[in-house]
Amino acid sequence: MFMQTQKVIDYIVAWLRDYAVQARVKGFVVGVSGGIDSAVVSTLCARTGLDVLCLNMPIRQKPDQFDRAAEHIYHLRRQYANVRAQTVDLTPTFEQFERSVGGKSSLHPTQDLAFANTRARLRMTTLYYYGQLHQLLVAGTGNKVEDFGVGFFTKYGDGGVDISPIADLFKTQVYELAEHLDIIPAIRQAVPTDGLWDQERTDEQQMGASYPELEWAMVQHASGAERTQFQGREQEVFDIFVRLNRAAQHKIQPIPVCTIPKELLA
Repeated sequence: MFMQTQKVIDYIVAWLRDYAVQARVKGFVVGVSGGIDSAVVSTLCARTGLDVLCLNMPIRQKPDQFDRAAEHIYHLRRQYANVRAQTVDLTPTFEQFERSVGGKSSLHPTQDLAFANTRARLRMTTLYYYGQLHQLLVAGTGNKVEDFGVGFFTKYGDGGVDISPIADLFKTQVYELAEHLDIIPAIRQAVPTDGLWDQERTDEQQMGASYPELEWAMVQHASGAERTQFQGREQEVFDIFVRLNRAAQHKIQPIPVCTIPKELLA
């Protein structure tokens, strides 16, 4: 899939700058996780020349994830004078929430997922706190297949943002941007993970397919293809995409509004 990478970078940076100026804010706040998406978004924001606050928000974080985020922020600050950084350890906050709701229980099979989503929502709350404090927009880090394909994000967690600079790019395209932006090798080579679980779970383990596979399926699905057109692994991946896409419609579509008939309001 051909992309004029440098022109795409320049376009996003200009778009970010123009939006912030029109919104009359000072810049952006970005949650930096140690993954490729947040590294690219924080670098694009830094290139605007506006104020950028990078937050490293560990919650029982694996050391390698925390260290990658810290190393990226360090390199970013060395390159861009407009970048500031802060570490906000949310582990005590999360653990207090765990205790407040009664702790872990085998009676609730979906509890681990609920706690994983709670981590994302605590980070969203923190981003908006610092955003409001410093007049900054919360910059989202979701890519196209996550946001509009399989819904691989937390509703009102990492999905709760002001702007989405890379949401029209596939994950593979984000990697291409990362190379041009000279993102540190440790991040470019890391296996994608959302970092929301006590026991490490990669994105591919959670979804059942890799990003390139899901991107292929998303294109096929958008073209009106049917599962009977494929076989073997392709059919399996297509089925995974369709299942995840259907289950994620409550995230992908706007919030349903009950429109009251006018005669009932007269």
